[in-house]
Amino acid sequence: MNTNDQNHRTILKDIAHRAMIERDLLPDFSSEALAELERLQVPSPTNGEHVRDMRSLLWVSIDNGDSRDLDQLTLAEALHGDNIQVLVAIADVDSLIKDGSAIDEHARHNTTSVYTAAEIFPMLPEKVSTDLASLNFNEDRLSIVVEMVIDADGSLQDSNIYRAWVCNQAKLSYNSVAAWLDGSGEIPEAIVAVKGLAENLQMQDRVAKSMKDFRHTNGALSLETIETKPVFDGDQIRVLEMQEKNRAKEIIEDFMVAANGVTARFLSAHKFPSIRRVVRVPKRWDRIVKIAAEYKFRLPDAPDSKALEEFLVKQKAADPLRFPDLSLSVIKLLGAGEYIAEFPDGDVPGHFGLAVKDYAHSTAPNRRYPDLLTQRLLKSALEGKPTPYSKDELDVLAAHCTEAEDAANKVERQVSKSAAALLLESRIGERFDGIVTGASEKGTWVRLFSVPVEGKVVQGFEGLDVGNRIRVQLTSVNVQQGFIDFRKVSASKY
Repeated sequence: MNTNDQNHRTILKDIAHRAMIERDLLPDFSSEALAELERLQVPSPTNGEHVRDMRSLLWVSIDNGDSRDLDQLTLAEALHGDNIQVLVAIADVDSLIKDGSAIDEHARHNTTSVYTAAEIFPMLPEKVSTDLASLNFNEDRLSIVVEMVIDADGSLQDSNIYRAWVCNQAKLSYNSVAAWLDGSGEIPEAIVAVKGLAENLQMQDRVAKSMKDFRHTNGALSLETIETKPVFDGDQIRVLEMQEKNRAKEIIEDFMVAANGVTARFLSAHKFPSIRRVVRVPKRWDRIVKIAAEYKFRLPDAPDSKALEEFLVKQKAADPLRFPDLSLSVIKLLGAGEYIAEFPDGDVPGHFGLAVKDYAHSTAPNRRYPDLLTQRLLKSALEGKPTPYSKDELDVLAAHCTEAEDAANKVERQVSKSAAALLLESRIGERFDGIVTGASEKGTWVRLFSVPVEGKVVQGFEGLDVGNRIRVQLTSVNVQQGFIDFRKVSASKY
């Protein structure tokens, strides 16, 4: 059935709801959770809690233009010498959502917000995530502040964590801030309106770059993925828009990576457990070595993040247009991340891709349950209370968060593939160049160069492996299942 004349948004909403249920995720909140929601109120700064008052500082949020669940605010302050103090304020979601409540049970079940092309399934009710617990413009909010002192070389010299009242002075979007920093766009009005904010953001940009350079010198990987977002014309999909990295996104990314490391070490120093995000040593390093050899680059036989980073940097400079496809191949071969409970006397693996040993998710408690768990652990540590979770509880929660996040990713991918199938169903028989992104017993997958779409090679896949470039013909699509099928025609000319 051709669906070109049907309402694409409605089709995708139906697919998203079905996919949530099939993956054992809850698309809707229970009546008990909604009843709780009516009773929630934002804490007042005059309630006597022992927290710092930092509302007068130049806090800002930088996020997607349409984001309403604002988890973090950032700020930079010059110190003596070349040191800069970076502050990250994280929404205190725990002050509203208590462990064991009906809303918490929903969040614990799904463990993450699920973002699909047609509908968002928030981990917390929107009244919480976009209002009561969101660090909204010109609103007083409770937060957990991660304070970091950064040297001129980008290294972390000192850190601290504490509770504070904050107030967002400007709600900014990645694209407009990046365009201004790059010199390709005007300064956003929201920046002009706040005295000293332009200089502060430029300082944030400088220190973030030094932090990024320091991480990559130590083996963090320069990876870029191709992310797309369907653009609707009314209720019909017209194009898949590429979501690209920019300087403003990198400010937030580098600050959050650092804050997540500080959080993990803070809990360890206080003899508290934590839930770590780890990416183990790559399972298919041998294939990464072979791909590098095809580019005349020799990687060592044993996994080495610094050597891999050297190869990635060289290839990005040599062929920036095709670099995201190489990145995608490497990411698939590195393997997926997972959550693991870490205890003060433990020794869990680090995060291979970030080249960090200590890494906890903590900066997005409105949309990730591990971050809310981390926040509860942090607040107990700060208040001198015992850990709110036992070893057995954290082990079970870590495993569940990994499984549920995997399920959520599959829902998002399925809806994205259905959106791509809607876009491609009128192009059956056309030929495309692409790169193999997956090859296993489950199937062989190709990503097209000209249209940011991935599909299955159902004919001619024999002997193909990740990183091979091939020319394929589109043979069929199934919008409901999100299937896009190709047959191999020949090797790619690209």
